Amino acid sequence: MTHTAKMPIRLIFTIALAASALLSCRQAPKQAVSFDEVLASRRSIRDFDASKTISEADVRTLITAAQDAPSWTNSQPSRYYVAMSAEKVEAVREAIGERNSKSTEGAGVFIVSTFVKGQSGFRRDGTPVGETGDGWGAYDNGLSNAYLVLKARAMGFDTLIMGGRDADAIRSIFGIPQEEAVMAVIALGHRASDPKRPNRKPLDEIAKFL
Repeated sequence: MTHTAKMPIRLIFTIALAASALLSCRQAPKQAVSFDEVLASRRSIRDFDASKTISEADVRTLITAAQDAPSWTNSQPSRYYVAMSAEKVEAVREAIGERNSKSTEGAGVFIVSTFVKGQSGFRRDGTPVGETGDGWGAYDNGLSNAYLVLKARAMGFDTLIMGGRDADAIRSIFGIPQEEAVMAVIALGHRASDPKRPNRKPLDEIAKFL
């Protein structure tokens, strides 16, 4: 009789379990998604999966990523207000209109972006630099939002950026001060289906090389 045959069955079973656990630990880590894959897969989603949720920690990670976006003299004018409770989510749905509300039924989080007026595009004495003025605040907020939605896609989440909203109602829901301009409402969730990529204009139609 061999040595293995003399081993108690329970000991053999224990060794097998340990070996299996060791092999699992040695498996290659999940491959990170490339930036090109993030760009290629990001879509404006209008069909969200209501069965999947997103945590506050996840949203904090997204907004932290948005803070890395460039801004005028590093003024960082963007501000974010997050609706996660059922009460606030429903209030935002009412403020974005019937069409947007229907498109975001399965999204469990809404993020409102604003920017502090009179910072980006202005000198320290408050005078505007050039003709754009607070347009630079909107520009900086758009950059921050781009970082946020791309980080969301990299984390496996999906978004819909909406401009159609009742700004006064949004301001009331979150207590947004008047010195901030209410910009986009961003729905955050998980896609329930994969929409087709819309056609893009030819490069030579939007870019001029001299």
